[in-house]
Amino acid sequence: MPASPPPDDRRALLRRIELDLIDGYDEELELEIEDADPGFVDGVPAVDEDALREARRVYFRELFRLQGELVKLQDWVATTRHKVVILFEGRDAAGKGGVIKRITQRLNPRVCRVVALPAPNDRERTQWYFQRYVPHLPAAGEVVLFDRSWYNRAGVERVMGFCSEDDVEEFFRSVPEFERMLVRSGIQLIKYWFSITDDEQHLRFLGRIHDPLKQWKLSPMDLESRRRWEAYTKAKEAMLERTHIAEAPWWVVQAVDKKKARLNCIHHLLQQMPYTEVPKPAVELPARVRNPDYLRQPVPPEMFVPEVY
Repeated sequence: MPASPPPDDRRALLRRIELDLIDGYDEELELEIEDADPGFVDGVPAVDEDALREARRVYFRELFRLQGELVKLQDWVATTRHKVVILFEGRDAAGKGGVIKRITQRLNPRVCRVVALPAPNDRERTQWYFQRYVPHLPAAGEVVLFDRSWYNRAGVERVMGFCSEDDVEEFFRSVPEFERMLVRSGIQLIKYWFSITDDEQHLRFLGRIHDPLKQWKLSPMDLESRRRWEAYTKAKEAMLERTHIAEAPWWVVQAVDKKKARLNCIHHLLQQMPYTEVPKPAVELPARVRNPDYLRQPVPPEMFVPEVY
């Protein structure tokens, strides 16, 4: 067993570990910058700063707690070799990407991975519609999160005229059987629709237009979807009505408040599986082997990244 470090060295080591943990939490704070209230509009306070500070404190406390539970869920999935597919659907700027980030942030990407497919290419357009999604389905001990899914056919493809009404009707006939087949094969399928209002989408699009760090999120398709709000509403209503099945029901997340939507969605997701904490053996860090013949070679100075900061 390696000798215990002197008290001063131990305190310094614990402090370094503490700072490293804080740095990890800062990653979450960095993500939250995109949602920060500027605090002032034309020189007038926009919000009650004390209330905002308290709301953020509660949000982070709950988020970190739920993320801790997600880690337990991940361990349970890997141990029991469970298979899970989670679909995230909703209008543009509804907050799907935000909740996916918070779900996966602390998890092992080998267990929990995200699938966000681009538009189909010429070859894929000639395939069975579900074919390009099938290779991404989970093996035992995996969770797959689809950031948009095969429901593109009932949404964007239908509204934008990328498929015929016959194609849509065939999709509605096929998708319940496709999903029942997935469930029978042992895959748990969970479907979320993120719901926002007309006014909220309008505000979020304006935010993206005026934020250089978010402008990449706006595509010509997004702008056209804004114009076709009512057509998307009709398409969504038909989709929910015809694909809400007992084996894989839809769950609607009220998403006007981004933070509440994230917490509510993660909380609900955790309730969908009977996970338990997986016992783990105590971990002891072994002492490093030191070889007297080992000589570390110097790194040429020109190979170092300049320390600008």
